[in-house]
Amino acid sequence: MTVSAKKRIWGWWFFDWASQPYNTLCLTFVFGPYFAEVARAHFTGQGLDAEAAGAAAQAYWGWGQTASGIVIAVLAPILGAIADGSGKRMVWIWLFSAFYVVGSWMLWTLVPGEPDLLRAMIWFGIGLIGMEFATIFTNSLMPDLTGDADMGKVSGSGFAFGYVGGIVALIIMLLFFNESAATGKTLIGLDPLFGLDAATREGTRAVGPLTAVWYAVFMIPFFAWVREPKAPVRGFSFGTAMADLWRLLKSLKGRQSLAAHLLSSMFYRDALNALYGFGGVYASGVLGWSVTKIGVFGIVGAISGALFAWLGGKMDSARGPKPVINLAMYVLIAVCLVIAGMSRDAFYGMPFAAGSSMPDYIFYACGILIGAAGGSIQAASRTMMVFHTTQARATEAFGLYALSGKATAFIAPFSIAVFTTISGSQRIGISIPLIALFLIGMIILRWVKPYGERM
Repeated sequence: MTVSAKKRIWGWWFFDWASQPYNTLCLTFVFGPYFAEVARAHFTGQGLDAEAAGAAAQAYWGWGQTASGIVIAVLAPILGAIADGSGKRMVWIWLFSAFYVVGSWMLWTLVPGEPDLLRAMIWFGIGLIGMEFATIFTNSLMPDLTGDADMGKVSGSGFAFGYVGGIVALIIMLLFFNESAATGKTLIGLDPLFGLDAATREGTRAVGPLTAVWYAVFMIPFFAWVREPKAPVRGFSFGTAMADLWRLLKSLKGRQSLAAHLLSSMFYRDALNALYGFGGVYASGVLGWSVTKIGVFGIVGAISGALFAWLGGKMDSARGPKPVINLAMYVLIAVCLVIAGMSRDAFYGMPFAAGSSMPDYIFYACGILIGAAGGSIQAASRTMMVFHTTQARATEAFGLYALSGKATAFIAPFSIAVFTTISGSQRIGISIPLIALFLIGMIILRWVKPYGERM
C-alpha cells in the first residue's frame, strides 16, 4: 500500500504523541512524585526525620536512573550499528515498544505501606529503556521524511504534538484517576474510575497501565503509515556492524562539528533530563506539593513546551538549530539559579510571609520556562543530528546520539544523589550539578557548525 509523504510524517509524529506520557506521567509529574511520597514515608518509618527522609528518597530515585542510564549508554550505539548493518529498523521498534508497555504497566505494583522500592525501580528502568531505544530507531527514520529546509519544522512540530499528547494524558489522569492522599478524590472531586481503591492509591498507581494502553493504541498510526526507506536487503553480520561503528567513532577525530555536537549534547541533555526527572521530586520534598498539584504544574509546563517546540521549530528552519539550543540553555541555567535559592520560607535569604504562595508562583514560572526551553532544545538537537548524518547510517548516528545523551546520563542523577546525600539538601543537590552541566554544554557548543556538515 502506498502511503503519502504527509501521512508518513503524521505517522512519525504519532510516536511522539504515544511515547510522551512516559516522560510526562511516569518520569516527572505523577509516578516520580508518588515514588517520592512512598519512599519518604518508608524512610520516615525507619527513623529518619522529614528532611533526611526526603533527601534519601531523592537519592534512591537518582541511583535507579543512574543504573538505567548506564544500560542505555552501553547498548545504544551497538544496537544502532546492528540495525543499520541489517537494514532493519521496524523490528527493533516493535521489540522496545514491548519493553515500554510491560515496564510502564508494572508500575502499578508500587503499593504504599510496605513498598518494594527496588522492584519498582527495575520496572521503571525497563520502561525507560524501552522508550529510549524505540526513540533511537524512530529518530533514525527522520532523514527520509523531508528535505533539510523543513527538517526543523518537522522536528519541532513532532515535539509539539508529543507535548499535546502528554497534556491530554495528564489531564485524564488528574481528572479521573489520581486521588488526593488527603481526601481520596480526584482533582474534580470524583472517586477514581473503575472502583479503584483510594486507600491503597490505586488511582495514582493506574498511571502505569494508563501509560501502557495509551502507547499501544496511539502507535497504531505509526506502524500503519511509517515505512522504512528502501534499501538493499543485506545479510546481517555482527562483526561488520561493529567494524562500521568503530569506523564512525574513529572518524570523529576529523569531524569536529559532529564530535562537538555529541559532546555538548552529552552534558546539556543529561542536565535537562535530570531537571525533568527530579522536578516533581523537588516540588514534593521542598515545597510540600501533592501529586495532584504537581500534575497541574505539569500541564502548565507541557502547554509551554508544546507552544515553544513549535515556535522553536520555525526559528530552527529560519536560522538553524544552533541559536535555538544556545538560547534554551541560558533559560535553563536561570531556572537552576532560581531553584538553588528558593525554599518554602525564603528566596536567597529574603523571607516570605508566613503561608505565602509566592514560592508556588515562582516555581510555576520555572515550570513554564523549563517547558519552553526543554521542548525547543530537544527538537533543535534532533535537527542538528540529522544535519550530521545520512539516510543510510542514520540509526547508527542516532545510536551514537543516544550514547551522547546517556554516556553521562548517570552523571546528573549520580551527582544529584551524591550532593543531596552529602549536603542533606534537595535544593543544593539538584541545582549545583545541573548548572555545571549546562555551562559545560554551552562552552562546547561553540565548536558546532550552525548547519552541521551540510555546509
